Amino acid sequence: MLTIKSTARLTGRSILMILIAGILGACNTLPSESQPQNIAIENAQAPVSIADYGSRIGFKVDEDLGGLAKKKVWYDAAGYIYSSSIQSDTAQYKNYSDNPIKQVVAEPVSTFSLDMDTASYANSRRFISAGRMPHPDAVRVEEFINYFPEASNEKLMPLSDSPFAATYELAPSPWNADKVLLRVNIKANEVALDQLPPSNLVFLIDTSGSMYGPDRLDLLKQSLKLLVNKLRPVDKVSIVTYAGKAGVALEPTSGRNKAKILAAIDKFEAGGSTAGGEGLKMAYKLAESSQINGGINRILLATDGDFNVGINSTEELKAFVTAEKEKGITLSTLGFGDDNLNDAMMVQIADAGNGNYSYIDSLKEAQKVLQQEMSATLVTVAKDAKAQIEFNPQQVLEYRQIGYEKRQLKQEDFNNDKVDAGDIGAGKKVTILYELTLANGRPSIDPLRYQVNKTTVPITSKSDEIAFLKLRWKAPQDKKSKLVSLPIKKKALVSSFEQAGIETRFIAAVAAYGQKLRHNPELSQTSYQQIISWANHAKGKDPQGYRSEFVQLVKKTATLEDKKK
Repeated sequence: MLTIKSTARLTGRSILMILIAGILGACNTLPSESQPQNIAIENAQAPVSIADYGSRIGFKVDEDLGGLAKKKVWYDAAGYIYSSSIQSDTAQYKNYSDNPIKQVVAEPVSTFSLDMDTASYANSRRFISAGRMPHPDAVRVEEFINYFPEASNEKLMPLSDSPFAATYELAPSPWNADKVLLRVNIKANEVALDQLPPSNLVFLIDTSGSMYGPDRLDLLKQSLKLLVNKLRPVDKVSIVTYAGKAGVALEPTSGRNKAKILAAIDKFEAGGSTAGGEGLKMAYKLAESSQINGGINRILLATDGDFNVGINSTEELKAFVTAEKEKGITLSTLGFGDDNLNDAMMVQIADAGNGNYSYIDSLKEAQKVLQQEMSATLVTVAKDAKAQIEFNPQQVLEYRQIGYEKRQLKQEDFNNDKVDAGDIGAGKKVTILYELTLANGRPSIDPLRYQVNKTTVPITSKSDEIAFLKLRWKAPQDKKSKLVSLPIKKKALVSSFEQAGIETRFIAAVAAYGQKLRHNPELSQTSYQQIISWANHAKGKDPQGYRSEFVQLVKKTATLEDKKK
């Protein structure tokens, strides 16, 4: 195996030499003196065919070279360039238009699926840390606001006969004086690690050539080891790997035998094409053969999403995963890599598989997802969880939901148990955020001419309610949903943004940041410095440093924006 590392900044002469070498390589002519001065080749051993080890990322191209993301270099066994090419970022993201402002008189009900994905925040953080702005479609605001653990001892109200507790607050919007923010927090019941049901986990690992590198397969191996160290004797792990073809790397093995599991992980090597569809079929077959009744039966797919052999269309994969989950086996996705990340596919198949999608950009993120939040990652306490909010026309003229664009449902879907929705893990906190125009406020949309003005109806016993929240979910083993509700009272409105609680103020800062990255015009007059100030004054308890890191991330973003001017 060749290990390649950059030892100096590229010079103009070395860049030219590399490009010439690439042209010669494309013509199958091996350059005789093509090894660049600034590349060190370590551990070059016996000759290896290029097909055996696939594309190897040699070094990164500086941003001043047209902003292109990577240089891919193929070496022969002697360490000479066989072929090279400059690669642009080919990552795939699905476009979701921002939720529009809606008039309560025309559309009083908002219906959507709950969501606990956090991949978008970690992926966007990777962009900013690398000195690049994320693609707007890579930013999903609900995955930003759901990333952060609680930082205060906010009192939650248990919702009777449900696995949930909730709280809410209303505060003037910090970016629009005519609007009010409604924040609702819903938290699932905790499950202690020693109380988790037995787990039957199948690691489905992409070992194709595109997974080569320290931020891909090397990081993946370190990440899985964190989870393995948490396993108990009652837990089982199997491993399926796939590249040009799929194969079983580890038969079902007790968590008691950690050494055997870790040894199997250490053997992963990247190379070849990507038969992800074949690997997926094999993983489900293995999971079914060792299924635990009443236990956790989950596939963890770790990949950059580059399926290029066999089943590879997102719709085909979703259909396959949807059919398989009916057997009681769920699927979560762990994203790795950057320039060819298929984010669009991974978020959709995780939704279809009743799992969640996380992006791993560092070992610290792996610790968050696979250790600190292991219960939420693996244990579902409520499946097909949906929310519906009806706004009171006496109190609210307009509303705009912030985020959850990918989770919107029709009003009639709420009571239809056949409609798939999100699954919520143990201890997971989900935040819902709306921007409201209250009665007597200045609306964004002109009043309708021919409709009855419903804000003038006689005052009733419900006149103190801003809205009415309903949650519908199924117990993990059930097929029929249950319902719980919560009125949202106007008395929760504070007089100024500064008087709002820590959670509302920090989440407002995060939501503003995400919307600004998406170029939402609602935030066009809001500066990154304002967002930094809001977040800085609402960090609260931050033992892992996630909120402090967010402030630094916004500062880096502001610097990138200044460089563009």
